[in-house]
Amino acid sequence: MAPPSESPRPPRSGAWVLLPILVPIAVLIVVAVAVGSWLQFSERQALDTVHTVGSEAADRVDVEATVQRVDAAARELVLRVRVTPRGSLGEEDGTAPVAGLVLQTSAATLGDLAFKAHERLSTRDVQVAITGGSISDYPFDAYETDVEFWAVLGGEQVPVRVLFSNNDTLFSFSATPTASPQEAVVGLRVVRSSSLLVFAVFMMVVMWALASSVLIGAWYLSTRGEGLVWPALAWMAATLFALSAFRNTAPGTPPIGCVLDWFAFLWAETIIALCLIAVVITGVHRALGPDGTRLP
Repeated sequence: MAPPSESPRPPRSGAWVLLPILVPIAVLIVVAVAVGSWLQFSERQALDTVHTVGSEAADRVDVEATVQRVDAAARELVLRVRVTPRGSLGEEDGTAPVAGLVLQTSAATLGDLAFKAHERLSTRDVQVAITGGSISDYPFDAYETDVEFWAVLGGEQVPVRVLFSNNDTLFSFSATPTASPQEAVVGLRVVRSSSLLVFAVFMMVVMWALASSVLIGAWYLSTRGEGLVWPALAWMAATLFALSAFRNTAPGTPPIGCVLDWFAFLWAETIIALCLIAVVITGVHRALGPDGTRLP
């Protein structure tokens, strides 16, 4: 009597087959979200940071200086200044000075600020020149400047305290306060924000990836004798023009010829254009045949 045959093993369900693929993908998603959350929290903390420098005397002038916008092409930043006299220097809870107030600034700041006695103080925007670095180094450009204030109330110099913060999400600042009894000085180093830097590097990686894809496709069409494959040619041409639009989405409007271009964009465009031309020439040559007549 023949031994009983083993019953066939039941087939594995689709979920079990996909499990080894789905688990690493889920882990990568969790890691990416965790890293992104940490970067976003770090940048939010940097934006919320207020650097304080100057006198802590009861009778002083507080200057809240907030960066609104950095224009790297014009090499300047816009600083929104709010002035509040404290103690015996102000009246109506610091909304007006008791005498004529002049807020003098450093040479990098374009103009001093003057306020009349007993009149309500208003917020002013001032321009501050930045030095060092070049926008052609985008996204790795860095700049420096000094923000300095000292106050003269009724013809006499009075203590000043500066509270410096940043509202421009495209740039980050590192501040170096300088202690002084009558004036407040903050040395600033201006660099691109972490999110902008990550996005710009991602753009360069994508540009090289697309150029490599087109190069591989061109090699396949040229070596396999596929001739003129119109869908492939349309894809290559679309990629050529799509890269230009993609490059123009870079935050901060970088100029032509910056690091982003020389590291990726210009070379990717050149490779794609040459691949497109090579595929067309090879396809036409194979379609016409050796004697120049069209092959059936």
